[in-house]
Parts: sequence; C-alpha cells; structure tokens
Amino acid sequence: MRFTNRAVVLLTASLTVAATSGCTTASVGDSNGTSPAAGPSVSVSTSVAVNEEARALLPQSIRDKGTLVIATDPTYPPFEYFDTDNKTVIGWDVDTGNALAAALGLKAQYVPATFETILPGLTSKKYDVGMSAFNITDERRKVVDFVAYISGGSGMAVAPGNPAKLSMTASALCGKKVAAQKGTHEALDILPAMSKECTDSGASPIDQMVFPAQTDANLALLSGRVDGVMADSIPLAYQGKLAGNKFELAAGSDYQPRLSGIALNKDSGLRSAITMAMKAIVQSKTYAEINERWAIPSTSAISADRVSG
Repeated sequence: MRFTNRAVVLLTASLTVAATSGCTTASVGDSNGTSPAAGPSVSVSTSVAVNEEARALLPQSIRDKGTLVIATDPTYPPFEYFDTDNKTVIGWDVDTGNALAAALGLKAQYVPATFETILPGLTSKKYDVGMSAFNITDERRKVVDFVAYISGGSGMAVAPGNPAKLSMTASALCGKKVAAQKGTHEALDILPAMSKECTDSGASPIDQMVFPAQTDANLALLSGRVDGVMADSIPLAYQGKLAGNKFELAAGSDYQPRLSGIALNKDSGLRSAITMAMKAIVQSKTYAEINERWAIPSTSAISADRVSG
C-alpha cells in the first residue's frame, strides 16, 4: 500500500492541533469519502443499492428524517480522521458508514466528538449510532448495543527499533511509561490488569498515562514522554506510517483479538435494520474495497455470520 504525502502532512497537523487544544470537538461535517485527497488512492465503489428489506426495519422517525447521525472521534487513522480542511472526516469508518447509510436509503451525517463522550451521547439520543472503532466488550454491552463489522487486537507502538524492548506482555511493561487513549479498552482494562500482574509479582507497576485523544498519546511517544502507546494494532501501524515511520508497531501477534462494531442506543430500534444492512455489505465487493483502501489486513475482515453484537 502506498501512502500519500498528504496523509503525512495531515497527521503532523493533527498532532499540532492536539498539542495546542487538548481534544477534538469540531463542528458537524459530512463526507462522501471520494475526494482525491481523501486517504490512499484506491477507489471505493459508491454504488451501494438500497436494501429494501433492511430499510423496512428502520423506525419511521429515521426514515422520515432521511439521515443517519454518526458520532466519531476523528483522531484515529485509518478509521477516522480529519482531511486537510480540518473539517471533513475521512477513514474506514466513514467509508463503511456511507455504505451503511446508502444501504438503508439514508444520508450519513458525521458528528466529531471525543471518544469517551460518544457512548453517553448515544444513551441520551444525541446521535443515532457511534462508529469509532469501538471494541465490543461486556462492560460496554451493558450500556449500548453493538453490530460487529471488523476484528482486531491490541498492539504497542514504540520508537523505531523498539529501544525499550516493549511487547504486549506485563513483564515487558513493568516500570515503563505506557500511554493509551481515555475511554479505550486498553486504558480501562488491559493496562490496569497488566500493571496488577507486575505488582503481584513484586515488580514496579506500569506508569499508565491516559490522554484524551489518540493523537495526544502518539505525540507523547514522539516527544519521548512515554516509552510506548497501547491501542488497536491496525490504527497504530497505519499512524506510524503516516508519521513518517517515526514510530512503529512492536513485533508480535495481536493481543486478545476481538470484534469491533457500530454502537447504538438499546432503545433506538435500529439494531435489526443495521444488522441486516451490514450483513449485506460485508458480503459485497464494497467491503473488500474499503478494506483494501485503508490497508486493513485480510485477517481482520469478518463474515456475515459474525455481524452481531
């Protein structure tokens, strides 16, 4: 996969914005993901037919509105991030969201939000769905419903050559400074559990540093304030390339591969329609094209029978 100079400039700009503003709460933006500058140069089919059976399952209020309001945290390439205008959201989730909306006969409307505010926004019905590479966990399922759309695990971003010799094992992280994004599975579950392993064995705890945005965590690594960054492996590998290979994914298999998916309010009435539409999408050439465009490994693609929460 080739990565354009535009993408490198974009991540540098995003890191600068994050360093000065702390978090991303931009205004509402729409994207069709087809701009010549929007990400890698692999084209994606825009001709997704309406799935009438799935559309018939939509609540009447959504059909009447004609839009699907999608909350996303645009600090997480390749899943979602700002284009060079710092307004238009692009990425894998945007291409997938556009396909989903088209299959339901709707228009996608993207609302940038900080990651930890999306699920509360869904429960208060501020958004229709959340598409921001959400790992599907038991804790999150207590609050919202999910429709799975991809699989992946956690990884560790490190300086080139991995001078601190980090890996996704507790023993390699004891006493090290490790960053993660606030509200993520890594920050809430994995890092605390690994740190407890350290202290239970008599070693120093992990110095856990939690940041409001993924770009903030990456910037901490680039500036040498942390030894590593823990997050989903796919975005970390992609973000390292966008940053001119100034950081890389530590060697090793993904840690605890799991499903990620679309989050939605339990009382929204959307789950059946979205599940049916996503089943059709993952069986179509559009899903493969989107995955190719954003350099998603084939092992992360899921089959239609896994499209569920």
